[in-house]
Parts: sequence; C-alpha cells; structure tokens
Amino acid sequence: MPWWSWRPGPASGGDPGTRSRVTVEDAVRVGPPTPRQPGDDCPGGEHPLIADMPATVEPVTLRRICDALDLLDVRYLADGDGNLLAMWERHAVLVTLEGPEDEILVLRARPHATVPPDWADRAYRVVNEWNHTRRFCKAYVGDATERGQLPIYAELQVPLAAGTHDALLVELLDCGAAVATSFVDWLHDEGALL
Repeated sequence: MPWWSWRPGPASGGDPGTRSRVTVEDAVRVGPPTPRQPGDDCPGGEHPLIADMPATVEPVTLRRICDALDLLDVRYLADGDGNLLAMWERHAVLVTLEGPEDEILVLRARPHATVPPDWADRAYRVVNEWNHTRRFCKAYVGDATERGQLPIYAELQVPLAAGTHDALLVELLDCGAAVATSFVDWLHDEGALL
C-alpha cells in the first residue's frame, strides 16, 4: 500500500489536476498516471523553512547537519565521534556521515522495541513487505542483541560527495525523520510486529 494517495479523476480524457487518463472504480486508480509533460506545473510550492536559503552547493559537514536539524526543531545528542542521535517516543534515529571521506549521509532508525528470536520469520516477512511497498527507508532485521532479541532498522543513505545546498539537506533530513516515524508507527499498527 503506497503512502501517498491517488486522487480519482473522470474516466474520459482525464483531469489535468490528477494527470489521469484511466478509469477509476470506487476511488482506486486502475492504471498508472499519465507522465508529466515539459510544460506542466508542479504542485506544492516552496516549503516555508527553505524558501530563503542560498542555493550554493557546499560539502556536507556535521555542522551543516546540526544546523539543518536545529532548523527542523529536531533535538539531538552528539556523541563526540560524529554521530547525532535524535530520540522519539517509540524510536531513535542516528544521523551521521559515513564512507571513506564522510561523503554518505546516513539516517538509521531503530524502534525501542525488539523482536524475540522465535518471531524472526515473521520479522523478515514484515520487513520485506515494507521494502516491497515503500520507496524510502529500506528496512532490515539486525543481529541479535546481548539479550538475544532482534532489533529492526530502517535506513536511508544518500551519497553526497559533490555536496549539496542547504534546502536539499534540510529536505533529506526532514524526509528521513518523517519516514522513520511512519515506519515505526507502521510496525506497531499495520505491520503488527511490535
């Protein structure tokens, strides 16, 4: 089940607001949307936080990540090794730079709850379902902890060796944090794993 909703449109010709030229039955799209054309307007507009940011591309650093998290009002702890840890009610998100030259932005989410080893088969099925039906944050079952429990992770990795501008960095962190929350909520609700 995708986490965006398709808007139904008329069966004939399609509605420009939906880009649909397929029939719709009971508000469920029966075919793919029509591809965008070069002159089409993009809906959405500017995000208020990033509208006035400079568009200069700079290397991604821990300082820039901290500034972006501050702008998003995400509270975090720094461990001194270049890792930032943001905590939510049901999960934590590690934000760091990895790779030989610290060029890969990594957001790694882990729910506080773990899975007993006898649920391993179910955990793999649930994680595979997430990976098959969702675009962002690839999920996996981690190695057993000291107590024998299995942690569940969701991870987003973006190579940024060429650098990025502030608005894109903010958008990547915002997207990663939002999808991490959706993932953990899904594990507790639809996934029925935690």
